[in-house]
Amino acid sequence: MYGDSLSAAYGLTDINRGWVQLLQEKIDSHQYPWKIANVSISGETTAGGLSRFRKTLAQTNPDLVLLQLGANDGLQGKPLKTIKSNLDQMIALTREYNSDIILFEMKIPPNYGPVYTRRFTETFHGLGKKWDIPVIPFFLDGVAGNDSLNQPDGIHPTEAAQPILLNNVWPELQPRLQQSTLSMIKPGA
Repeated sequence: MYGDSLSAAYGLTDINRGWVQLLQEKIDSHQYPWKIANVSISGETTAGGLSRFRKTLAQTNPDLVLLQLGANDGLQGKPLKTIKSNLDQMIALTREYNSDIILFEMKIPPNYGPVYTRRFTETFHGLGKKWDIPVIPFFLDGVAGNDSLNQPDGIHPTEAAQPILLNNVWPELQPRLQQSTLSMIKPGA
């Protein structure tokens, strides 16, 4: 898992209750052989993520990268070309390391106007089409904007929201995990 504070369990008293750890528990309950290395960093941008991505890939040698970055870039009003370029380079690097990748769609509040907001979200889908990779729909659906499911900052999900985030990701991720698990089983083994 390569993300920002949304995947790093920011603000939770028990980081083991974050959605990424809940995902690992769900994977284990299905007896899939996957182990998640959560290298998410609070405050991470696509530029910061890109700067450490090659080293992280070399250290973790992942079969599958879950890429959840861009929210901080959007909140800071970074140029869309820069965001797209950074994500594009990270996707290209996963190919060099023979890793699969799933990109997370991100959305932002309309602070920078409707054009920027729309184009920001389109960036993720455009990269998904360019690289023919899955894009998980906005995983904060049902949580973003809900005061009872967000910390006082209005941005970071509470512990109660973490299972909702997992439920938003699981339907997209589970078939991929199952398919990959089946492809690991060799006939006659």
